[in-house]
Amino acid sequence: MRLAVLVSGSGTILEAMVEAGVEITLVASDRSCRATEVARRSGLATTLVPRADFGGFSAEFDRRGYTLALTAVLVEHGIDLVAMAGFGTVVSGDLHEAFPGRILNTHPSLLPDFKGWHAVEATLAAGVDETGCTVHVATEALDDGPILAQRRVPVLASDDAASLHERIKTVERVLYPEVIARVMASLARGDDFPAKES
Repeated sequence: MRLAVLVSGSGTILEAMVEAGVEITLVASDRSCRATEVARRSGLATTLVPRADFGGFSAEFDRRGYTLALTAVLVEHGIDLVAMAGFGTVVSGDLHEAFPGRILNTHPSLLPDFKGWHAVEATLAAGVDETGCTVHVATEALDDGPILAQRRVPVLASDDAASLHERIKTVERVLYPEVIARVMASLARGDDFPAKES
């Protein structure tokens, strides 16, 4: 199975994948970031498909054009499975059409609760005593799709967004590589769809 990891940020999830022995074919980024340096230090192939070439972060950003360019790179590399790891660009449905049921994502809440970019802040604002992380099959709808695994994290009275997010990430760095490895093994066996964690 040929895995591509999509990155935009610090690369801590990518580091966890590498440390867990997940076999990665390609690391693709939408901007220059620490994650690409992590990939290079780990001897992984990297490619940059820059948002800047498609309007950057302006209102004129060509989302579909960007997605088609990224999809073409993944297809060219013979990718079987895509894992988003802090990837900051919301892609169009074209990527999902090219890799149906083959795109994974991790999110810092117990989905379907607290979707979106500010899940940790929303968790604190809601006053709940428990949150966690979710690994799911990504769909065109944001933070939607079949849930593959979840882990719970208590919300402490002393938590702010930074401390809570870091504790969630600590759990996520273990869970996500485990699920990716399980999905890769499942697909290699020819299973129709990766099973939810039992």
